[in-house]
Amino acid sequence: MTTKRDRTVCVIGLGSMGFGIAASLLRGGFDVVGCDVNAEAMARFAALGGRIADVPTDAGRGAHVLISVVVNAVQTEAVLFGEAGAIAGMARGGTVLSCATLSPEAARDFEARIQALDLLYLDAPISGGATRAASGELTIMASGAPQAFADVSDVLDCIAAKVYELGDTAGIGAAFKIVNQLLAGVHIAAACEAITFAKAMDLDIAKVYEVISASAGNSWMFENRVPHILEGDYSPRSAVDIFTKDLGIVSDIARGLKFPTPIASTALQMFVMTAAAGMGRDDDASVARMIAHLTGLDLPGA
Repeated sequence: MTTKRDRTVCVIGLGSMGFGIAASLLRGGFDVVGCDVNAEAMARFAALGGRIADVPTDAGRGAHVLISVVVNAVQTEAVLFGEAGAIAGMARGGTVLSCATLSPEAARDFEARIQALDLLYLDAPISGGATRAASGELTIMASGAPQAFADVSDVLDCIAAKVYELGDTAGIGAAFKIVNQLLAGVHIAAACEAITFAKAMDLDIAKVYEVISASAGNSWMFENRVPHILEGDYSPRSAVDIFTKDLGIVSDIARGLKFPTPIASTALQMFVMTAAAGMGRDDDASVARMIAHLTGLDLPGA
């Protein structure tokens, strides 16, 4: 009987989400190899007892499951198929889980190329943030061949509280995630606008947070991001550049469909303005800092 320790899982990308995924798998008894360009993240994972590899090729060697938790399609392409790509040495019949937010077209392309190598592919974008990643309670919006779902069911059980099986081909999961990102980006932009609007009216914004969090105007993003603003802490849990990318994908798809997305388009421009102000790699709550700079407001850490 195959046990978890007999199955090697490679996690490429040990950022806020990937590190939590890798740690959850390690805690669940899997043999886990982590790989990241950040030496500090690698050292942290090694300190937990995980194995590390300096390049994706070495990380993927012999892996039964490869989880790619990078930022976008370009990085996914590089870590899977690049000069130091991870899939060349994977165990025969292994499964690749791609967790980046991609266009449906990119997800379908990766699936076709992976399947041509006699490997399985699961389009598996994730949601829930770093806290839920660390506790193994992510939401996964997945699509792919039934065999792929079956092959990684134990892995999914270890890293997610909810796994939605949305179809038997790649691209469907990606499309669901894009809908999520439209809402997430709009809600972050709206939260930042609301809290700076409150500041402009000279309200106690800590009290505004308390009241709105218990009122109908609350959102998950308001409740999660406004504390970063109150604390003046813009270290990146999720960076501004993530939403310039994700809302850009929304815009591209909508243009192709000839479908209007005026609210998402406005939110995209707010993130673009924030990135242009030099805050692209900072926490996405930095949209509030951008508004504060434009209007002369005094926010903590702004």
